[in-house]
Amino acid sequence: MKKLSFALALGLLACSVPALAQKTKVKVKTDGPAPETVAPEAEPAAAAPAHQVGNVSKTIPVAEYYEGGQDALYAFIEKEKKYPILARRNRIQGTCIVSFTLNTDGTMSGIKLVKNIGGGCGEEALRVVRLLQFKKPDYAVLTSLPIVFKLPAPGQAAATE
Repeated sequence: MKKLSFALALGLLACSVPALAQKTKVKVKTDGPAPETVAPEAEPAAAAPAHQVGNVSKTIPVAEYYEGGQDALYAFIEKEKKYPILARRNRIQGTCIVSFTLNTDGTMSGIKLVKNIGGGCGEEALRVVRLLQFKKPDYAVLTSLPIVFKLPAPGQAAATE
């Protein structure tokens, strides 16, 4: 019995030693004083554009063929987009993704909805994408375009239908 409990204790100790070794910190002695850390000042959160996630802007391949670039493309989408009443009532928010091919003559073909969040948002995204006018690229470009549907915060003026 003593041998069995000794073996169990030894086994538990062997298993816990690597875990303890990972938690130990090594102190390094330096000649000078410890460097001071200054907390960065908090900047007010600005409303990020629909094509921006955090501080990273996502580049849409066909935006270079739109007059005015990506910012103008998303400004047009935001201006033309109407939040569907059913989606507003049910507080549906998210991103619909529309896929299409930009042909060499500047027309779009194969427009289809890849991701639909429901409430009529997918149909609205398709309608807005069909309104876009692109310049002629040198070659056909198959791309997808995210259309963000986000309800305004309570207290903000809501866009009219």
